[in-house]
Amino acid sequence: MNSNQPNQTTLLITVIVGAQWGDEGKGKITDFFAGEADYVVRFQGGNNAGHTLVVNNETYKLHLLPSGVLYPNTVSVIGNGVLVDPKVLLEEIEAFEKRGQKLNLKISERAHIIMPYHIFMDEGISQMQGELSAGSTRRGIAPVSADKMYRHGIRVGDLLEPELFKEKLTKAFEFNYNVITKVFNLPCDLKMEDIYNEYLGYGEKLKQYITDTEVELANAYKNNKKILLEGAQGMSLDPDHGMYPHTTSTNNVSGYCEVGAGVGFNCHKKVIGVVKAYMSRVGNSPFVTEMLGDDGEKLRQAGNEFGTTTGRPRRVGWLNLVQLRQTARVSGLTDIAITKLDILTGMPEIKVCVAYEIDGVEYKEMPASLTKIRKAKPIYKTFPGWKVSEIGTYESLPAELKNYLEFIEKEIGVKISIVSLGAQREKTILR
Repeated sequence: MNSNQPNQTTLLITVIVGAQWGDEGKGKITDFFAGEADYVVRFQGGNNAGHTLVVNNETYKLHLLPSGVLYPNTVSVIGNGVLVDPKVLLEEIEAFEKRGQKLNLKISERAHIIMPYHIFMDEGISQMQGELSAGSTRRGIAPVSADKMYRHGIRVGDLLEPELFKEKLTKAFEFNYNVITKVFNLPCDLKMEDIYNEYLGYGEKLKQYITDTEVELANAYKNNKKILLEGAQGMSLDPDHGMYPHTTSTNNVSGYCEVGAGVGFNCHKKVIGVVKAYMSRVGNSPFVTEMLGDDGEKLRQAGNEFGTTTGRPRRVGWLNLVQLRQTARVSGLTDIAITKLDILTGMPEIKVCVAYEIDGVEYKEMPASLTKIRKAKPIYKTFPGWKVSEIGTYESLPAELKNYLEFIEKEIGVKISIVSLGAQREKTILR
């Protein structure tokens, strides 16, 4: 046996990913399983994403901290695939500790840093893209990802090496400042020296958390530790497989977990796709099953569908199985966790999109063509509604709800093993 592989007797690796556009309730599902994990690892995204946890009637809104932070014996890891705004992270750490919580956190020295000029760049790029934009949160995610590929990005570990940091910052600042002011013609009052001093200060405050998380996680895996890998956003925002160009800038399919954590997990994994019982998204793109008018507003209010990070009202619509088939295939889902079923309780009927009609042709799989998706019309199957008065076992759920869930299972070919009927941990049924 390779000495770098564990002597595996139990399933060590669980990956949790969003199966739609994000906002599916991944934080609640990650928190539900995090107590059994030795490590919880955030492996992509940045503070453009947010997770909401409700524990003991207290609400925690997280943007960069992994959803395992409420378990003090679980190590929370911000992996190299995460894009870190150090100011936002320090504010989040401070707010978390003020609530009396103990933080057991490690940050990869290889994670890239969002700099102030990336925010200016984000504004210019979004204006230029117009209708083809993703509806950016203006958090600098696309520009920092671009700098990473241009090879003049700043990494977390650079903040601990003043001379190297200045060398890299000089080139990166000059490039971005010139694009902001000379290409996008935007005003920019940033000064490189101010950024240099400010970010060295952030590095000093974060120093206690910064480490080589790749080695730590590799050793944990070798020693049979349980590792839970937490994705942000959802499948349709993946820049390779999602609804491009209306996507984010880091891959959020399950396969990216090994890149974003820095460890090759050569074993069978549990891959949980989190699915909201209806659809929502913040940002621009075609939305085939979107509900407009009063019906959409009622669903938005009932589900509190406002962005965790931005507060923007989310667009809402019926569940889309065309989208879920692609997620199941690309992310290799072994399980589905379906959330927010309580929001649909009491509705007279529930619709599910089973296919698209495009120019008279039926599509059951997601087209790559943006032209086709813009033309797509939903083909629905309608189910009678249900009411859930109390939460017990799966068998005790109303027949109408079980029929709805079992239809989804059959269509997608993946077992729904987690049924969530509320934000609290205890409102969860395991099958």
